[in-house]
Amino acid sequence: MTETRTGEHAGAPPPREESHLRVHPFLLLKRAMPRGLYWRSLIIIVAPMVLLQFVVTYVFLERHWQLVTERLSAKTVAEIALLLSDYQENPTPERATRISARAGHDLGLPVAFLDGEELPETPSSTSGLLADSLNDELRRRITRPYWINTANYTEYVDIRIAYDGGVMRVLTPASHVYASNSHIFLVWMFSTSIVLLVVALLFLRNQIRPIERLAEAAESFGMGRDVANYRPQGASEVRRAAQAFMEMRARIERQIEQRTAMLAGVSHDLRTPLTRFKLQLAMLGDSPEFIELREDVAEMERMLGDYLEFARGHQGEASEETDLGELIEEVRDDSHRKGHDVRLEFHGDLTLPLRRNAFKRCLTNVIDNAGKYAEHVWVTAIRDAETDGGGGSIDILVDDDGEGIPEEQLEEVFRPFYRLDAARNLDKGGTGLGLAIARDIARGHGGDITLSRSPMGGLRAIIHLPV
Repeated sequence: MTETRTGEHAGAPPPREESHLRVHPFLLLKRAMPRGLYWRSLIIIVAPMVLLQFVVTYVFLERHWQLVTERLSAKTVAEIALLLSDYQENPTPERATRISARAGHDLGLPVAFLDGEELPETPSSTSGLLADSLNDELRRRITRPYWINTANYTEYVDIRIAYDGGVMRVLTPASHVYASNSHIFLVWMFSTSIVLLVVALLFLRNQIRPIERLAEAAESFGMGRDVANYRPQGASEVRRAAQAFMEMRARIERQIEQRTAMLAGVSHDLRTPLTRFKLQLAMLGDSPEFIELREDVAEMERMLGDYLEFARGHQGEASEETDLGELIEEVRDDSHRKGHDVRLEFHGDLTLPLRRNAFKRCLTNVIDNAGKYAEHVWVTAIRDAETDGGGGSIDILVDDDGEGIPEEQLEEVFRPFYRLDAARNLDKGGTGLGLAIARDIARGHGGDITLSRSPMGGLRAIIHLPV
């Protein structure tokens, strides 16, 4: 049984393949363009200047220079034709001597009449602007065989014209037949262009710097670092963007403070009756039912602490240069006291600005969750190489040999108050906020946490931090 499709013909390529093979020229241009604003702005300045230089050079060389060369060549050939005509009226040695002397003195043309000579057998010059101009003028004004050479001499052009019984040879100065000082125009043009380009580079750098500072301030704020010293600078549009950023930052900080204050108040109000419960239970004795009530009250206190910690996030703590290796060792020692087997491995420089206490909470949540449901935990911290746009990154890999998590739930476990029903519950007996708090802290530092299958058989948590 064969399947047919309406509108398809044998041998016709699928439409999807045709679209795949097409490459849009604008897409290629976009890929070739630099990504940085500085270099793109530089291209916007340099490209029109270079195009203008090419146009001006073309117009000058193909129009002005050609016109000047043609007129100089016409004048020189006209003088040669006049001298030859004067000699042919009375072709005697005396007249040849007199014409040569007058041509050298009055016209600056070295002329010699060589009786019995013939034109050279080597080919005459036929290429180039000067050769083309001389050939045209000689064919038009002198109807005799001729031979020219524009390459043998740097300061002269060798012109030879045959007459009855000999050859008239003229070594005309190169400046008489073409505009030899045209390079001065080109030198001045390119020199002024370079000066203007340097000025444009300096000016452009001063205009780009405020944008770079705004980008750095936004990145620092996204990583949870202090940007208190930032001030708007630059053009009015950049100042508006900077002012909008500062107002946005103030609104975010004010919103977080209000949320934290509200939840802190709720937590405080709830702790008061819980404290009375604890006092009353302490006076009731140590019977089994009262012990369970005390455990419930302790659990409620711990839950309130988790709620407040989640609401507070990583705010209220300043960033400081932190040796991440030492911080991980502190968390490892705490986990050892809880009975967890944690092994460490470090690669590269692990120093970076962090909110130390907040990030310690992040590491503790991830490492302790791994230790609860596995016999062994491996923590590996790796510093990646620097990239073009920054100082690289640090990845913290937390592997264990536990039962792991189903793949479809690897992202769900980051939702606040989410609990697994399987044997591995990442927040067993808690509020379901462990990983939510850890990811919130990591993202507050500009990074993230992802989960995957570990080569050790269990779960792998990757904490990624930009440096």
